[in-house]
Amino acid sequence: MNYKLVILGSGESGTGAALLAHKMGISVFVSEKNSIAEKYKLELAQRNIPFEEGGHTEEIVLKAAEIVKSPGIPHKVDMIQKAIGKNIPVLSEIEFAYRYKGNSKIVCITGSNGKTTTTSICYDMFLKDNQDVSLVGNIGYSFARQIATKPTAWYVMEISSFQLDDIIDFRPDIAVITNITPDHLDRYNYEFALYTKAKFKIAKNQTKEDYLILCKEDKATNDYLNEHILHPKILFFTMNESLNTDGAYVNGNEMMIRVNGEPFSISINDLSLKGKHNQYNSMAAGISSRVAEIRNSSIRESLRTFSALEHRMETVAFIRGIEFINDSKATNLNSVWYALESIQKPIVLILGGVDKGNDYSEIESLVKEKVKCIVCLGVENSAIHRAFDSLVKILDANNIDDAVRYAYEQAANGDVVLLSPACASFDLFKNYEDRGEQFKNSVRAL
Repeated sequence: MNYKLVILGSGESGTGAALLAHKMGISVFVSEKNSIAEKYKLELAQRNIPFEEGGHTEEIVLKAAEIVKSPGIPHKVDMIQKAIGKNIPVLSEIEFAYRYKGNSKIVCITGSNGKTTTTSICYDMFLKDNQDVSLVGNIGYSFARQIATKPTAWYVMEISSFQLDDIIDFRPDIAVITNITPDHLDRYNYEFALYTKAKFKIAKNQTKEDYLILCKEDKATNDYLNEHILHPKILFFTMNESLNTDGAYVNGNEMMIRVNGEPFSISINDLSLKGKHNQYNSMAAGISSRVAEIRNSSIRESLRTFSALEHRMETVAFIRGIEFINDSKATNLNSVWYALESIQKPIVLILGGVDKGNDYSEIESLVKEKVKCIVCLGVENSAIHRAFDSLVKILDANNIDDAVRYAYEQAANGDVVLLSPACASFDLFKNYEDRGEQFKNSVRAL
């Protein structure tokens, strides 16, 4: 049988796309190279959506009218190259879902760091304002699943460059790029310019009626703006200057946000999330919400009460005066930089995993200043040793229990044990959530 739509990958995005296609009466087939999780297999079976696992059947895939691929599948894989060679359109799940959003509006947030926190704060502001809103993308349900099962008037969405790689018409009403620092360079031929270009695809289809919210002091952002003409209204957030235009900035202890000439301010001392990185996140979320006409009172309430996210600078326990912090979501060096910058105590740093081409010199000065010992957690740690052997004591651990025990032994009363790996987790763990949970369990077992 020839299917109108073949979906490669059966995770949340792939299954969500299958559910939406089924709802729209589109003949759809799901193909998974590995095994399909039982919960997704059940959903497909209940709707009689055909699927395969353990490999892709080329005769089925390459007869599709369109292919939706999982963001985790790179373009270089053989099946995708064959599809492209046959001029079969290859779409991301967000592109497919966008076709069926109706009159709903989208706030879409990407960036190398802070996108999850910014997205979550923004969503919380909408909730505090009693808006008809859903949280989708990399947190919450997939965009396609939400449209298929419970469409809303607003979608607050976190997406990665991988999802943006395969858009055609996708256009957010409000787009945010929190910052752009080296990450996932293995996916982009180790060319930072290609990664930057991928991030800016968020604005590819935006018009003068839309908004693009950017960090004014982000170098990669500024370099891109100097070389490209963009169509949306651009609003900046910054820590380095007072703005005379719409946007957001910090002046002393006051965070100032202005949209359409209407001012809003809040003391940074009233923010529930501390640290400069969270001030950036709060400004980006605040501008987005003001553009969406969320009330100032709702924004203020959210900024005062929002709770820190799991696996992002999450305090796990205090043991013998030592604070254990789970920052497993820090999968790149910029995230680690912000974590180190925000801590004012001596640090035992648990670092390592699947290296994505890290240049550890980015955190060298902070390691010198604040880190008393590094515990390496990863199968291959040679890059960390090359970077820091001359600066600080380094221990190697083969598993999370050993890493936590070594860190505990090196720490003293008043110190912080920080899990902030700067790397992907796939060598020893299922994902960063699994790494964070195992860390917390190991800490609690001390």
